[in-house]
Amino acid sequence: MTTSTLLVPTRDPDGMALATRAVHAGRAGLTEAGVHVPSIDLSTTNPLAGIESGGASYELLATGGRPTAETSHVYARLWNPTVAGFEDALAQLEGTEQSVAFASGMAALSAVLLSLGEEGRRHVVAVRPIYGGSDHLLDTGLLGTDVTFTTAAGVAGALRPDTGLVLLETPANPTLDLVDVRAVVRAAGDVPVMVDNTFATPVLQQPAALGATLVLHSATKFIGGHGDVIGGVVATGGPAAADWAARLRRVRAITGGLLHPLGAYLLHRGLQTLPVRVHTQSAGAHKVAVGLAAHAEVEHVYYPGLGGDCDPLGLVGTQMSSGGAVLSFTVRGGYEQAKRVTQAVRLIGHAVSLGGVDSLIQHPAALTHRPVTGDAAPSRALLRLSVGLEDPEDLAADLHAALEASASA
Repeated sequence: MTTSTLLVPTRDPDGMALATRAVHAGRAGLTEAGVHVPSIDLSTTNPLAGIESGGASYELLATGGRPTAETSHVYARLWNPTVAGFEDALAQLEGTEQSVAFASGMAALSAVLLSLGEEGRRHVVAVRPIYGGSDHLLDTGLLGTDVTFTTAAGVAGALRPDTGLVLLETPANPTLDLVDVRAVVRAAGDVPVMVDNTFATPVLQQPAALGATLVLHSATKFIGGHGDVIGGVVATGGPAAADWAARLRRVRAITGGLLHPLGAYLLHRGLQTLPVRVHTQSAGAHKVAVGLAAHAEVEHVYYPGLGGDCDPLGLVGTQMSSGGAVLSFTVRGGYEQAKRVTQAVRLIGHAVSLGGVDSLIQHPAALTHRPVTGDAAPSRALLRLSVGLEDPEDLAADLHAALEASASA
């Protein structure tokens, strides 16, 4: 089931556009402080006014609360103002009440899974495909969860009395499958739904507006945008937002999965250019995808912006505002030709990760999705391409030359 109107809010309730929010979010009070950019608070410990007040502050923060004007920050594992500024900004862009930042995307996912133990509902329904690291973590049961992998259509049938979470990723890594978030939310009923929004970012898609309780990001990717910082964040909205945020902060405090203040500063800075980067990269990815689809050595291109079987539910233009900046494609010569393509590109970097200003290509089956086996494993002929800010004609020329070289070899 699709919708008839675009569900990415372009302006907040106060009428402010997302591009404006991206520049100013989380920066209130700078003028009063006499500064132009947020400060980086590197303090690992903080002064205490007294034993009783210090103890009360510790109790508040260690149990997931937020500091007040009267409390101390106590210790950086419990609270850091630079991290909090980034969290507030990301929440504003996602249209949620709060967000909680972590040292990486996997640390963020781990905190969510660990928090399920509080209510004894450790069963997770996961819609494949998802990022290989997420798939692997769930499949091993390392954090005490039990998983049922399914399709979007199978969510309702996979639910159990102890199901604590439904997890999906859209666009999905690495085949760019789109999942109807609203349909999954309906199927999940009272079970919270978490959407990995790493590929789309809040610029192209806002899952909380579609009914999701939790929104996950590997902030290392588009949010940071420059390949120089690792971080993760979970935004949470709806009636249970305060409870989820407190639970996640509690897990972070206990496990020590905190985001370093310098990383938070870089991620907060990255938000300012996020809309410009994502829109430009998405437009470039569309041009590259069209060119690849016409190449004789390419078997199939997976890119939602092409429509057709790449977007069978018509979610681009309704749930998601464009096709995004990541695409995948299979080559006719299988694994050996895919390997030669990665060796033949010159402008495009051969490396894992995505979302940066420079374009990267990698082989999911051998790298990011190596732990995923069986029917869920990606094709060995598949390559994933993250399109950066280079001129798309230059990227297309590099890819076409690599494809020709790989064929002649």
